Amino acid sequence: MNALATIGLFFITAIAEILGCYLSYLWLRKDASVWLLLPASVSLIVFAWLLTLHPYEAGKAYAAYGGIYVATALIWLLVVEKVIPDKWDLIGASISILGMVVIVFAPRS
Repeated sequence: MNALATIGLFFITAIAEILGCYLSYLWLRKDASVWLLLPASVSLIVFAWLLTLHPYEAGKAYAAYGGIYVATALIWLLVVEKVIPDKWDLIGASISILGMVVIVFAPRS
């Protein structure tokens, strides 16, 4: 799998997880309809399935995925929740992405 496809798969995986968790959050914290748990469950099932598509051992995929998840969560914060991430959010996300790059793309023998 090439680098762009790998990062794209991590991004789609993160969206599935964040959507499932966010819909559950709306029900639990914002008094939204209990019916949101149905698409939330589907989204989390899709998330789990997407993790199986990553071409790495499970632990490595989860560790690398974490970097993309952090950045995607901040994009979600901006786009969905209309909150602008501050410089510390952006610095933290950059460090997370750097960690993902090292885990996934480091030359190995």
